[in-house]
Amino acid sequence: MSDFPPTTDELLETFEDLQEWDERYDFIIDLGRELPKPSPKLQQQENIVEGCMSTVWMTVDAPEPSAAVEIKADSDSIIVKGLIAVLLSFYHGMTASEIVESDVSDYLKQLGLNQHLSPQRRNGLFSMIKRLTTTAAEMV
Repeated sequence: MSDFPPTTDELLETFEDLQEWDERYDFIIDLGRELPKPSPKLQQQENIVEGCMSTVWMTVDAPEPSAAVEIKADSDSIIVKGLIAVLLSFYHGMTASEIVESDVSDYLKQLGLNQHLSPQRRNGLFSMIKRLTTTAAEMV
């Protein structure tokens, strides 16, 4: 892969090449290790995403409504860091209105995350998506 986050096409291609779910799971963990180290300011109470089994901190900012949104996120769980990277690949470069209008569900289905994540991890993933879309909607 080239830069971080990887593109959705790069992730889909890699997931297609990795036939076994264990290999995909290891790849998600590797993605989590590549997640940029956040500023200590991120890890504050008001940035915690509710509904996640692990602790997840997330901020969503844009200098102006028509600009690409900057998403910063971190977790105390390496697998969740990988899931953050998966979301960053999908939402990378989108404006707030594009985030609100987008539907990440097909992408997650193509990656096989719907059927292979535990219910708790799935709930956490959807809590992160809800936080992203809700915050983006407030920016529009």
